[in-house]
Amino acid sequence: MNAVAAICAALDNGHVRFLTNRPAYDLTYHDVFMAPNRSTVTSRLDVDLTSTDGIDLPLPLVVANMTAISGRRMAETIARRGGLAVLPQDIPVDVLAQAITRVKAAPTLFETPVTVTASTTVGEALNLMPKRAHGAVVVIDENRVPLGLVTQSDTAGVDRYAQVHEVMTSGFALVGPDTTPKEVFDTLSANRQRLAVSVHADGSLIGVMSAKGALRSAIYRPALDVAGRLKVAVAIGISGDSVGRAGSLLRAGADVLVLDTAHGHQQRMIDALTAVLPVRDRFEAETGRRAPLVAGNVVTAEGTSDLIEAGADVIKVGVGPGAMCTTRMQTGVGRPQFSAVLECARAATAQGRAIWADGGVRYPRDVALALAAGAGNVMIGSWFAGTYESTGDMFHDPDGRAYKESFGMASARAVRNRTRGQSSFDRAKAGLFEEGISSSKMYLDPQRPGVEDLVDWITSGVRSSCTYAGARTLEEFTERAVIGVQSSSGYDEGRPLSTSWS
Repeated sequence: MNAVAAICAALDNGHVRFLTNRPAYDLTYHDVFMAPNRSTVTSRLDVDLTSTDGIDLPLPLVVANMTAISGRRMAETIARRGGLAVLPQDIPVDVLAQAITRVKAAPTLFETPVTVTASTTVGEALNLMPKRAHGAVVVIDENRVPLGLVTQSDTAGVDRYAQVHEVMTSGFALVGPDTTPKEVFDTLSANRQRLAVSVHADGSLIGVMSAKGALRSAIYRPALDVAGRLKVAVAIGISGDSVGRAGSLLRAGADVLVLDTAHGHQQRMIDALTAVLPVRDRFEAETGRRAPLVAGNVVTAEGTSDLIEAGADVIKVGVGPGAMCTTRMQTGVGRPQFSAVLECARAATAQGRAIWADGGVRYPRDVALALAAGAGNVMIGSWFAGTYESTGDMFHDPDGRAYKESFGMASARAVRNRTRGQSSFDRAKAGLFEEGISSSKMYLDPQRPGVEDLVDWITSGVRSSCTYAGARTLEEFTERAVIGVQSSSGYDEGRPLSTSWS
């Protein structure tokens, strides 16, 4: 038995247990289920979902660094609810720095509004409205003082070239910066209004809050840095000037640096970690701010240990489980995700580090199972692509269903973005090799069109999973969870039916 295997074997008693003998083959999330334990946890709200990866996020959810998904809007929204978004590497450093600055300047309690001026056309306002889930734009003057609100219903039957001041509602609820979520909720309920607008003492706009937003603000804690600003992560890759990018983005305010590539267990990754680590450490010594280094992707204990030894604080686990990824079908390389998370989490824990489970989650149960297997955080990509807050433009199919386009980060489309600074010949040569879908329609779920709607669904499921396990924290969840192995028909049996079976 090698050293890594010995470590993992020694840790078996401190991690998730199997209901029956563990099978000799690897497992996906679909292959497993969790058995209930005797529990004294009486309420889902008694469960603390703080991440166990050393970053201590109030919510163990990370938005993947995919160009079609993670941007400033997504970063603000997910951090306000306790999670973290990773801005993608295929963006110039100065643009990333601007995005980080804007995230840091965003309100931590109230939602960032979509703003227009009084002379903006109704058509322009309607195009901007889907950028946020609250379904309204705020009309402001030159001093950012709110003049009115415009919702889609206000524009019904109105010429698209009319100006918003002609249709805006001026009788909106105005609240101060210190108004509590409960006070906002009570105000909106009493006045039968949809949105409250928060302003500074000078009348300038802070943000907005809906009744549902008020409820969420009372349940979720935002992910904040030491200065009380929203947290944001950024990917820097392992090619090109990763050292220069790391230094620039740390100075811009990035809270976490992510070095990732499809094959993370390679010498270039180890070299990049070795080069970036002193930059991060110097920044910490100068500012007192520590930015964890995340590296990946790997699927074995050996890969996990090697990247930890090279300086990574967190290891990203997953090769091929993502919805946009074709790696396994093209190369045969990868590993069923539940087993990958289980093995890598044990190896990381043995060395005082943690992992992120990256990819393969499609339902709240999958997130819960990843956490039970020992993931310190769960990374989500395509699942969040079909939301208001993802970076893509909104489209509608012939039936009127809203969707956004998504694509894999190793696809031809992503490669074109990543190599735009190279010669035409080199770009064309790189374009011959792709792994991933270049264009996919990700439809907005009418019941859960915003990322916060999905977060509500996910966290509700994870909290319930913890109560079934008798766990009040995610550390206890991993220790107490009991996992069973099921057939495909066992998985199908657990799926609800939207219509009668007769």
